[in-house]
Amino acid sequence: MSPLEFGFLVLAGIGAGLTGSIAGLASLVSYPALLATGIPPVTANVTNTVALVLNAVGSVSASRPELTGQVRRLRPLLVAAVLGGATGAALLLLTPTEAFERIVPWLIGAASAAILVQRSPRELAAEGAQHPADPRWLPLGTFAVTIYGGYFGAAAGVLLLAMYLLSTGEGIPRSNAMKNVVLGLANGVAALAFVVLTDVAWSAALPLAMGFLVGGRLGPSVVRRAPQGVLRTVIAIAGLGLAVHLGIQAY
Repeated sequence: MSPLEFGFLVLAGIGAGLTGSIAGLASLVSYPALLATGIPPVTANVTNTVALVLNAVGSVSASRPELTGQVRRLRPLLVAAVLGGATGAALLLLTPTEAFERIVPWLIGAASAAILVQRSPRELAAEGAQHPADPRWLPLGTFAVTIYGGYFGAAAGVLLLAMYLLSTGEGIPRSNAMKNVVLGLANGVAALAFVVLTDVAWSAALPLAMGFLVGGRLGPSVVRRAPQGVLRTVIAIAGLGLAVHLGIQAY
């Protein structure tokens, strides 16, 4: 790999890490960057998943204030993430991609629309509404999304973020921190399977992971300070755009 390509992937990783830790759209930036360096699609997907581990390290380490008081809630979700990430990795190695390609745009579009119309905790509090208890199906929903996260993962973070916003009553910063932990673990399990069972383009994974670490560290501070209404709109519009793009490719 040339120094120019190395630098390009570091910059792509920073942008992807920032995007991923804020909106769950890291692969929208990093996967095309890997393809641009000449890496075949399946190897690029595997390499991207391995590098994403550093995005989780950065974003989770910067989200400690938002994770305070969420340990008990996260325990069953992390179990679901381990099982989902392992299942997704197995599916990638054993099955064709067509089944996911047609349904994923609809899922991403629905999740993005849900984020757009979801009312903020401040609005609900003004009306005297209480935070609901987490629904019992939340680990099962997490398991389903992390299967996709381990399999390919484009906008898996948007799906998780929408689910946590709508089901827990939390705002974007705390829901986003939950998403980063859960998706990071699912990616880590899938990455471990890929390292053991298939080929990783390490010359590309290293610079991308370096960028992911920096971008992941920056993301939570942006979420913490940005107006939630504006941030929710930006995430939703980006997700809808990705849904349209993937839909055109699939159909």
